[in-house]
Amino acid sequence: MLNVQDLHVAYGQSEVLHGLSFDVKPGEIVAIMGRNGMGKTTLMKSLMGVVPTKSGAVRVGETDVTALKSYDRVAKGIAYVPQGRMIFSTMTVKENIETGLTVTGESQVPGDIYELFPVLLEMKGRRGGNLSGGQQQQLAIARALASKPKVLLLDEPTEGIQPSIIREMGRTLKKIRDEKGLSIVVSEQVLSFALDIADRVLVIENGEIVRDDARADVDEKKVASYLSV
Repeated sequence: MLNVQDLHVAYGQSEVLHGLSFDVKPGEIVAIMGRNGMGKTTLMKSLMGVVPTKSGAVRVGETDVTALKSYDRVAKGIAYVPQGRMIFSTMTVKENIETGLTVTGESQVPGDIYELFPVLLEMKGRRGGNLSGGQQQQLAIARALASKPKVLLLDEPTEGIQPSIIREMGRTLKKIRDEKGLSIVVSEQVLSFALDIADRVLVIENGEIVRDDARADVDEKKVASYLSV
């Protein structure tokens, strides 16, 4: 569903990602792990087209999206929940989710989104800025799902969220995958969360993938050593 081939990304003269290659199958959840500054957010932004690709290719299904702008990538099936959530704080919950509908041509929020996130239905008239961190994260995911994506990218979704909400988010992501058949890519530093949700775990170190293991084959101590400062 997502194919990344020899991806090089640079900020000016400084190359940050050095030839990353990996696949994400339909219905697969892949966690990308690594310390801060190792390239996880740059990878997410480059997959979304926020940061231009220096060389290499990104495909969604059979479609090459490498040269497309962010909004065109959304139309081709990529949705992105950025680090820090980036919801519209002065708009209502309902209005926030509706901003994700632009590529689908629909005007009403699909009911199945509120089924996934019942708290958003209760609060749909409330301003986004008045929600807790966990509720804002749910809102950001709901907004992304409104575009009916094939691939969902989540950048550090557990950041600043309490442990009970993190567990609930893990269950919700697996439910989204199971019900919608989505491929999900999560960049993450919390190993327990990654192991809870992921089918595969990739570790990124200095802009290169140094491990790519199926969940059953993950060496937790080895992965943890890459995450420790």
